[in-house]
Order: sequence, then C-alpha cells, then structure tokens
Amino acid sequence: MPAAPPLAQLQTFLAVGRLQSFTAAARELGVSPPAVSQAIKSLEAHLRVALLTRTTRSVALTEAGRRLADAAGPGLSQALAAMTEVSARPGEAVGRLRLSVPRGSLPLVMAPIVELFRERHPRIEVEVVIDDKFVDIVAAGFDAGVRLSEAIERDMVQVRLTDAFRFVVVGSPSYLKARGEPRRPEDLLDHECLTLRTSTGALYAWELERGRRSWRVPVRGGVVSSDNTFCSELAERGLGLAYAFEPNVRDAVAKKRLQIVLDDYAPTVPGFFLYYPSRARSSAPLKRFVETAQAYGRPRVR
Repeated sequence: MPAAPPLAQLQTFLAVGRLQSFTAAARELGVSPPAVSQAIKSLEAHLRVALLTRTTRSVALTEAGRRLADAAGPGLSQALAAMTEVSARPGEAVGRLRLSVPRGSLPLVMAPIVELFRERHPRIEVEVVIDDKFVDIVAAGFDAGVRLSEAIERDMVQVRLTDAFRFVVVGSPSYLKARGEPRRPEDLLDHECLTLRTSTGALYAWELERGRRSWRVPVRGGVVSSDNTFCSELAERGLGLAYAFEPNVRDAVAKKRLQIVLDDYAPTVPGFFLYYPSRARSSAPLKRFVETAQAYGRPRVR
C-alpha cells in the first residue's frame, strides 16, 4: 500500500494531536488505527523529528509537534475548507464547523441558532462540543467558541449572542416554606445548596453583589454537580437552592415552580458571545454561522 501523501499525513497528525488518541483520530478520519500509526511514522521519518510522545495510556505532543500543530493547523483547515468550497454549487456553502460551547448556552441560544443554521446550510456539518471550562480554540482545532465575555481573550473577534442577564438564586416554594427565605448572602451558609464543581475541581462559591459590594459565598450541600441545569431541576423538586442563569429558569419562575430569592443581590453579566481568531474570517462556514446568529437576533433575556 503506497504511503499517504504529506498533506494527508499532516491532517492525520493534527487529528491525533487534537484528540490525543490514535483510535479517536482513526474514527474521525474514517481509517484504521494502524493506518493512522503508519501515517505518523512516515511524517516523523520525513521530518526526522518526533512529533508525539506515546505511552500505553496517553498521547501527547512533543515541543516540535506543538510548534507544527500551531503553525500548520489553521492553514490546513483553511486549505481543506477551500477545496470543499469549490465543489459547491453557486451560492451554496459546504464544509465543517467545530464549536466549543458551555452547557448553559444550549437552550438559550445554541439550539435555536443551530436549528436555523442547518435549515439554511444543510451541507455544512456542525460539531458542537460541550465544555464549561475555557478552551484554547486554536490549539484544540475549533473554528469558534461561545463563552461569557469576561472569559474571552482580548485578541479574539467577538459577536454578541445575547443581551446581558443575571445569575439568580432560586428555590422551590416547598423548600422555602420549610426552610425559610435567605435575606442576606451570609444566610446561604445555613441552607442546603445544590453545589457546582468547576472544571478545576474546586467547588464554586456563589457570586452576589449589591451596589459596589460583592460576595463570594462558599455554599455547601448534599448534592454536587458540574451541570447547572441539573441543579435547577433538583431545586424544582425541593432538594435545595440553586444558582442559575435567569433566562434558563424564567419559565419555571413564571409557573411558580421556582422562586427567586436574594433578588437585590443578583449579579449581572454581559452575556454570551461567539468568538474566533481574526484569521478565521475567511472561513465560509464560520461566516455563514455568524450571519445566521445575527439574523436570529439576540434574545432579550432581561
């Protein structure tokens, strides 16, 4: 079997480096794991340098491999996108779009925007990877990401997806009747709180503010989760208080399944933004996604 051409070898290497797995790269590329291994060996032999460190449990980029991925990754993505684009009929967009998004953005903006986007551009494949921790989208091979604005590097292009909104503390009527309503942030220490564990492994201290004063309350409770939506659902069942995006619990509040407490202390954040590096502007799938997001119109969440 003839050796894969250098472009295919490079594409294989970038997939392995991004996914940190030969098996996952083979699955994504539609080839066998031995073919992936052979392509990497051929590329390393051609360059006369080790690009990956392999053990029985993990795969990691060497320093040379990281330099190659950082330099070649964006260019190869654009080249592959360009080759896909020329196969399209006039006015039709084709290609692939990879997005890194936090779970909290899904019901608020991502689900309706992706639905509209797929209606408009059925030949663009969309991969949405859900991750609440901040991701280096360039190094991880994403076209764009969605985050709250304070988490975005200043050299990124930012497109607003929502208006500003609040984080609120909520509880069910049954829970508040049994335990009473907290009146000050310090009162949360005496309540059963549905606690969030962050991507760093730490328990999240609920952030509250009033005027120029702010609080970070180290709440505790019998349930810990990494999913904010799950905590809100448990709050509806009376298991404790939850800290939530106000837009995501508005329906439950309107139907009196949940009640907002400490309303005067609810902090406001600027909202969700789509972000991407400026050099990605030439990506046709990303351009179409930005156009769709702007056409959808950011929801009024306050």
